Amino acid sequence: MATTEVRDSEPAEATQGSGVLFEQHYLDCLSQASYVVADRATGRAVVVDPRRDVHEYLSTAEEHGLTIELVIETHFHADFLSGHLELAAATGAEIALGPTAQAEYPHRSLSDGERIPLGEVTLEIRHTPGHTPESISIVVWEHPGDIDDPDGVPFGVLTGDTMFIGDVGRPDLLASFGVTADELATSLYHSLHDQLLTLPDETKVFPGHGAGSACGKSLSTETVSTIGEQRESNYALADMTPEAFIDVVTEGQRSAPGYFAHDAVLNRKSRELLDDEAGCDALELDRVLALREEGALVIDTRDQAAFAQGHVEGSVNIALDGRFAEYAGSVVRPHEQIVLVSDPGTEVEARTRLARIGFDEVAGHLDGPYRAMQQHPEHVERASRLTADEFAQRRESVQDLLVLDVRGPAETAEGMVEGALEVPVGSMRDRLEELQDYSERPVVVMCAGGYRSSIAASLLRSNGFTDVSDLMGGYAALEPAQT
Repeated sequence: MATTEVRDSEPAEATQGSGVLFEQHYLDCLSQASYVVADRATGRAVVVDPRRDVHEYLSTAEEHGLTIELVIETHFHADFLSGHLELAAATGAEIALGPTAQAEYPHRSLSDGERIPLGEVTLEIRHTPGHTPESISIVVWEHPGDIDDPDGVPFGVLTGDTMFIGDVGRPDLLASFGVTADELATSLYHSLHDQLLTLPDETKVFPGHGAGSACGKSLSTETVSTIGEQRESNYALADMTPEAFIDVVTEGQRSAPGYFAHDAVLNRKSRELLDDEAGCDALELDRVLALREEGALVIDTRDQAAFAQGHVEGSVNIALDGRFAEYAGSVVRPHEQIVLVSDPGTEVEARTRLARIGFDEVAGHLDGPYRAMQQHPEHVERASRLTADEFAQRRESVQDLLVLDVRGPAETAEGMVEGALEVPVGSMRDRLEELQDYSERPVVVMCAGGYRSSIAASLLRSNGFTDVSDLMGGYAALEPAQT
C-alpha cells in the first residue's frame, strides 16, 4: 500500500503581509525539514537543506517565478543524503556551506555575520557549532534595515540541527571523526546562548527535524515555534551551567542508525547524481534468487501481516509504511546490492527512499510478487507471529526459549521482560556471529509495537535461525504479569 510521506506546507503567517515567500517542505519518513526562502519582488530564492529528489523545489520555483540562486547546507547531514548537488545541477545555483566546512565539490564558504540580500529580504548567517563544527543558523529578515535596529524583529530563524522544537542537536555523532561530545556540547551551549537566544522572543523558529529523528532525543511533533516559547519550554535551554548542559544533552541519546557515518562522509564528497525520474527494473523470480545467492539483500517492503503470510525465502521485512529508510540504513551495508519485493506500484517510492540515504545499489524489484510466489511455493516461507497470550503460553511451555528485545537502551530502561537479551535492531548485523550461539534455540523477538521485531526476526531467519517468532503489538501489548 502506498504511503504519503511528504507534507509540503506554506504557513499563512509566512506569506501574508510581507515580501517574503517562505515554504517548509517536511518529509515524514525522515522527520526532515527543508526550506525555500525568496524575495517576492525580485524572485531570487534560496533553498536550505534540500532532500535528494529535488522536483518539489523546482515545482515551487516554476509556480512562483523564482530563480534558485543558492543552495545552503546548515551542516553536513548524517541522517540523509542531501540534494545540494542535484539542485545545483538542475538550476545552476551555487552551493554554500558553513565557515569551517571542507568539501570536494565547488562551494561558497559563509562567514559568521555575513548578509545575503535577495532583494529587500536578507539572510543573516550565524555560525552555531555544536551539533557539528560547521553548523550554521540562518536568520531571515524582511528588510535589511531591521538587522541593525535594536527593536527589529526578524521573520524567523532556520536553526538546522542546532535547536529543535523541544530539544537541541545531539553533540555525540562525530566521535569517530575525532571530535568529542563534550567539546561539541560546550560549543553548542555557547551557540544557543550567544547566537540564538539573543534573538527577540517573537522570532519564529524553523528547525531541521521533528519528532522521530535520531538527531535528538525529545523532539516535538510541532515543526514551528518561537524563541520565546523555546526559552520557556525547551529542557536544554533551562538556566544551567555549561557543565550541567553537557550532562543533560548527552544523556539518554539513542544509538545512531548505522548509515549515519556513511552519509556524513558522503555529503562532503562529489558523487553521482540521482535521477529521480528513473524507474525500478522488474525482475523475474529466478533472477531475484540468483542475485540473492550472489550476496544481494532481498528487502520485502510489505507490511508485517502480508510478509508473515508468505515471502521469498531469505528476505528481510522492512515495511514501507514505517521509518523505512532509517531502518533499512541500519540493516543494509553501504554499497550492498538490494532487491525489492513490494506491493505493486510502490517500488519506485521504496527506491527513492533508499536513495535519500545514499543507498543507490537497487538491482530491481520482483515482478508480480504475488503471482511469482503463488507459482513457486517451493521458494516461499511463512513467518510466525505471536499474540501476547500466545507469548505467555510459550514462555511457560518452552524451557529454553530466548526472548530477544530489539528496542533501544532508553526504551528498555523503562521496563523489559525478565531474562530477555537486549540487542537493538540497528546492532543486529554486527552481532550476528555472537547471536549464532542461539541459532538452534526457539526465539521470540519483541520491540515496542511490532515493526522492528519483524525486521529482526526476518534477519535471523535469513541467517539460519530455525525457530523464530515475533511478538505482535510488541512490549506495549504485554500485561505487567507477563514481563
